[in-house]
Amino acid sequence: MDTADELRIDAPHRELLDQVLDKWSLSVLNELCERPCRFNELRRAIPQVTQKSLTATLRRLERNGVVEREVVSTRPVAIRYQITPLGKTFRQPIDVLLAWASQHMPAVERAREGFDKREEAGL
Repeated sequence: MDTADELRIDAPHRELLDQVLDKWSLSVLNELCERPCRFNELRRAIPQVTQKSLTATLRRLERNGVVEREVVSTRPVAIRYQITPLGKTFRQPIDVLLAWASQHMPAVERAREGFDKREEAGL
């Protein structure tokens, strides 16, 4: 493989992947791939997320161009979030990662158990 063809993981790549593949981003993207949602709809769909974490997650996704917010009424103000065309292109790679995780989870769990046993034994 030529060096020009090699994939590099530079700081901007790491930052982007950290921001769009974190715990709450995946859940938010999963919901928004189905339909646009208002903030409280997302809170109900992902009950474990705090208001603060959901707000921060949506802002990160919006900053990265994956989600957009739209004001849908002015009294009271209502905001609807939806996935962008760029965000839709992210679905296939995420599905591949999730399929990999599902397929290899038993091996990962065995590795974790072996590691934890060695740690407990002080090896």
